[in-house]
Amino acid sequence: MRIELTVLAWGCILALVHIFAAVILKTQLYGTAWNAGARDAAMPPPPPLIARLDRAQRNFFETFPLVVAAIALLGITGIETRWTAIGAVVWLGARIAYLPIYAAGTPYVRTLIFLVSVVGLLMMLWPILVAPLFG
Repeated sequence: MRIELTVLAWGCILALVHIFAAVILKTQLYGTAWNAGARDAAMPPPPPLIARLDRAQRNFFETFPLVVAAIALLGITGIETRWTAIGAVVWLGARIAYLPIYAAGTPYVRTLIFLVSVVGLLMMLWPILVAPLFG
């Protein structure tokens, strides 16, 4: 199996970590009735840590579909290379680092880590984008 597919599988695990990191703390704050219910009632704003975990989760799910598409395109086209594999690992490593850095509220480093993840994504997309130009 290509490394890109393994990274995609670990990305799915990371998605679950994002989901549960926020919801476990919300359940501790608002109670199990909130978690099991329809969540229709307005709740007080969460403390900063939970709010940061929510934002980190939203950021992950804004970009994860792009990674899924890139890895799918790599597989469909058969363009997987050493560089696309490195890009996938760079993306995953940056996204793993992103969550605790964001949760800690560390400015600038969080943005830098996000940009590293974008570089990893672009490393996967670039060969697909230029392949038609070079046959």
